[in-house]
Formats: sequence, C-alpha cells, structure tokens
Amino acid sequence: MNVRKTTPITFLMVALLSTAGFAKKQPKYEPAHQLTAEQAALVQRAIAREKVLIKSIQQRTPLVETYIQNTRPDLKLYQVPVSDNYMLSRVDFGKGFFDKSYEPRGAAKQKGFFKNSMASITGLTKALGLDTKYTYNPLGFTEMMFLDPSGFDQQHYQFSYVRREFLGTVRTWVFDVHPKVTGAGRFYGRVWVEDEDGNIVRFNGTFTGPTNEDSSKHYFHFDSWRMNVQPNIWLPVAVYVEESERTEGEKAVGLKAQTHFWGYSLKLPTRDSENVSMKIDDAVDKSDESGDVSPLAAQREWVAQAENNVIDRLVEAGLVAPLTPNGYEQTVLEQIVTNLAVPNNLAFSSPVHCRVLLSDTVETTTVGNTILVSKGLIDAMPNEPTIASVIAMELAHIALGHHIDTRYAFNDRLLFPDEATFQRIDMYHTDHDNEEAQKKAGDYLNASMYKDQLQQAGLFWEQLADRGKVLKALNTPKLGDSLLRADGTPWLSAVAHGAPKLNWDDLAQVPALPLGSWLKTDPWDDRVHMLNAKRYAPMNPRDKMPLEVTPVYFKLQRYNTMPATTGAADQPSGAQGDQNNSQPAPSNSAPPPTSMAQPAGDASAQQQTPTPPQQQ
Repeated sequence: MNVRKTTPITFLMVALLSTAGFAKKQPKYEPAHQLTAEQAALVQRAIAREKVLIKSIQQRTPLVETYIQNTRPDLKLYQVPVSDNYMLSRVDFGKGFFDKSYEPRGAAKQKGFFKNSMASITGLTKALGLDTKYTYNPLGFTEMMFLDPSGFDQQHYQFSYVRREFLGTVRTWVFDVHPKVTGAGRFYGRVWVEDEDGNIVRFNGTFTGPTNEDSSKHYFHFDSWRMNVQPNIWLPVAVYVEESERTEGEKAVGLKAQTHFWGYSLKLPTRDSENVSMKIDDAVDKSDESGDVSPLAAQREWVAQAENNVIDRLVEAGLVAPLTPNGYEQTVLEQIVTNLAVPNNLAFSSPVHCRVLLSDTVETTTVGNTILVSKGLIDAMPNEPTIASVIAMELAHIALGHHIDTRYAFNDRLLFPDEATFQRIDMYHTDHDNEEAQKKAGDYLNASMYKDQLQQAGLFWEQLADRGKVLKALNTPKLGDSLLRADGTPWLSAVAHGAPKLNWDDLAQVPALPLGSWLKTDPWDDRVHMLNAKRYAPMNPRDKMPLEVTPVYFKLQRYNTMPATTGAADQPSGAQGDQNNSQPAPSNSAPPPTSMAQPAGDASAQQQTPTPPQQQ
C-alpha cells in the first residue's frame, strides 16, 4: 500500500486552511434553547414591563454618581488603584439623554450635553479636574441602567432559559440574551426576571460593537441592579463596571467603577429656568419667654438662618440626606459630638447637629452649628476613634466661629438650578481656619474618652495620605474641605504621628475600609441607613481594599415585605436589600459607637446606541 508523503509545511498549510474555514462557519453566539410556554410568557411580561420602566424613568430626574478607579496588577494585592475619576450629574430623561453636571466651585459654567457630544464631554472632564490619560464618557456609564430603550423584544433578541435563582427573597428566572440583529449597542449577556410581575431586576454583560469586532474597544462589562423602591415600581439603583488586565507587565491597566442612582422622588426642577422653588418644612418656633434679643443673640440667629437655608437647599438638590428619626446621624454622629463636648466643657448656644453629604468624595465641613460628613468618608472610617477625630476638627471650627457666609440668610441667593449648587454655595474653610481647627481638635481628643485610642485613628490618616497620592478625585471636595493639605499631608497629622507604620501583612491592622462599608442611600427618598451586613476579618492583604471600589450585590426584597424601621441599622421603608460586599473588619478592631447597631419597542423601532463610556 502506497502512502503519499506529506511535508510538514504542507501539513501546516492544510491545518491553517481548515481552521480558517471552521472559524468562518462557527456562530458568534451559542444556539438558544426552545422556551416552554411558561418561559415564553414570562419573557413577554418582561418586555412589557421594561417599556413601563422606561416611561416611569422619563418622569424623573435622578442624580447619577460615577466613581472610577483605574488599576494595575500587583503581586501582593492583586491589583491597586493608580488614578481615579469622579462624576456627579442630574439626568433629565424627559428630554432624551440630557445630563446636567454638578459643576465644581471655580469652574467655568458648562452646559448640559447630549449623547455623543465628545467636545462637551472633554470640556466637562477638564472642568471636573479629571484631565488624565484615562478619559471617560459620563453618559456611557449612565446608560448601563437600560438594556435597550427602543428595541428590547423578541424580534431583536434571542432568549435562552438558564435556571431559577433567588436574589435575596425574590425568586427570579434567569435567561441568557443575545441580539438577533448585529449593530452597535445591543445588549449581550444575562438577565434576571422576578417571577410575579416579570420585572427585570438585574442584568449582567456588555453591549455589542458596531461590527463583529471586539466590543471591549467601545464598551465595558457591567452588572446592573434594580430595586423595588415603591409598590409595583422597580428602578435602577447601582451599576458595577470592571475590566481587568491580568498580566505581569507594569503597563497593564484595568478599571473598577460604581454608578449609583438616587433622588427619584425629588421634586422636578423648573425646566429651562434659572430659578427653582424653595420649600422649608418642619419650621420650629425657637423663641423663648424673654421679650428682647441681645446683639450677640441676634448675630447667632442670623447665622442660624443662613445655616437653615443652606441645609434645606442642599436637601432639595439631593446632595444632603434628609433626617431619619433615630437614624445614623443622631444615634452615632451626634453621640460622638456629646462624647467630645462634655469633657471639654463646650457650651454651644444651640445644639450641634450632624448631616450626611451623599457623595462618595472624602470631605467634611460645617454650616453654622451643623456638621456635614460625606458618605464616602463615613464608609471608609473603620472605627469610632477615627470618626471622633473628624468630628473633633469640625467642632473646633464651630467653637472658633468659622461659620458659613451669612449672605445665605437672604433666601433669594439660593434660587438657582440644582446643578449650580457647587458653584453658588461656598462652604469650605481657609487654610488658616483649618490650621487653627486642627490644633484645637487635638486638645479636644486628648481630653476625651478617645485619648488612649488615637493610634487607631492615626492609621486611617496614614492610609488616607498614602492613597491620596493616586486617588486625587476621591480626595477633591465638591462642597466642603479636603482632609488633606495641598502637599498631601493630613490636617490631623499630629494624630497620624502616633500611629504604627502601615503593614499590609498585619491582618489585624485595617486602617481604612472599602467604599460602601457602612451606609446605604435609599434611592427613593435619599435617606441614609446602616447596612445590615455580616462583617468578616481579612484572610490576606488583598481583603483589606482601603478606599477601593468593590462589586455591588443586593439581597433584594419586595416593597410590601419590608420590615418596619425601628432603628439606625434597620431596613429603610422604601429601600430593598443590602449591599453585601463582605466588608472587612478585623476581629480585634475597636467597636463602633455604643449607639451604633452592629450589622450581623417594536421591530420598526429605531435602535438607540448606548454611548461608549470610554472616549476614543
């Protein structure tokens, strides 16, 4: 029998040709499984409910906050942040995709921008101080709250049943989805559909590119979540984005980002107008029995009037959380105020109150006798002594008379669009004021119950200074004061000097927590509540993640099954589930304050292409 001899080169050419032919015939998506009648009916309900959701969102103007950390690989920590970006906007869906950014103080006035308007996006990025080599499109992250606003139906998409799965107490049916028609901006991934009304409560995947090319050149992978915020109303609440380059090269860079939505029940602002209506609720008669007011008392009342006007305006703009009875502000922050004021014999003419600024930026300030602390700062602080060090400096500002400009006692000065808040309200202190306050804060701490626990606070200030070198956007305040000087050293450097050196290998040492570790914001009414999440000690240095972005995960609940609110750590009425990010907390760390509860379209519809988050 004769066997024809084949040379290695000929064999290789035949193999390559066979591989090329096979690649051409291989489909891009896996074949879809035939749906049962019950599965097909649920898909139809999901398509119908998606249209209802879009109409509901078009009636609202929520706030959208996106925080991005660019990362690089690290042998010990897996990946570390190397720079960051921050964006905060109020989105008007009634006019289409129209975004009005909350401009920082001192920035030139920027106009809202439409989708795909790269010129204005670039200008916005520079105005926000985000002009780095990593430039992102803010609307691209906002659009991840939608699957496909105009063409999500069975004529454009193929559905394949996967399994049933519980997300919290909500039973869902899981489907894999891919487009039938090629084109930019079609969703490709997995959706979770709750089984009662057919609402899509989660979707995970990406958007397809304009051709069969790699979509990662245009779109990021994301995980988008919705909550049952009111009866029969499910709305987007958070999106997590991640792209990782798992290589050993120093130039390999990935990213992690969180986008949060809140302010759904905010009163719609006056469109195309420079004025908005003001409403001050819960007015209290503070008059006493005396018939006259001394000059000093009159001056303090004038400052208090400016304070009340500003706080009311910030709440209306969706930037400060409304007070919750027996909430975190009163049971935790104001208790720490008392712990500092009593031993230092601080007798204020009116009570000192605390409020939460809803941004992730690390900042704090005072408005009259009100202390504002950002949610991002609270989430990152690991223990009570650290919180006390921040509160002590703000108490010093109040005691030293560093109050807000009293021009805001005239209410007409606060009649401006919400997005102009950062430019129109000045609430930051001068460097001179901060230097005075930090010295006085040291005295307050040394005379208080926290004097023997300041090393724990010092670790936080060390970590903040270390991460502040790369997380510049996180440490750039939008309303108040940075916790770092211009040279990057902490204002409370004296506290940091007494702390041990940062040691990644010491698992008992957790100087700062990941973002989102303590508080959650109700997306409907903007109130803040304590997370009811289990706490875990780190098992390795990678688990620490100080001041870092992490994935989001919610244990969903239906609105009518929410427990009644009885305390700071209870579920809010109107917010579903908890973000369960496995927050690290060392087993021997100082406990939180004693009052802080321990957390145990149709076929003819024109396709609307989502905006790529990254600028090309």
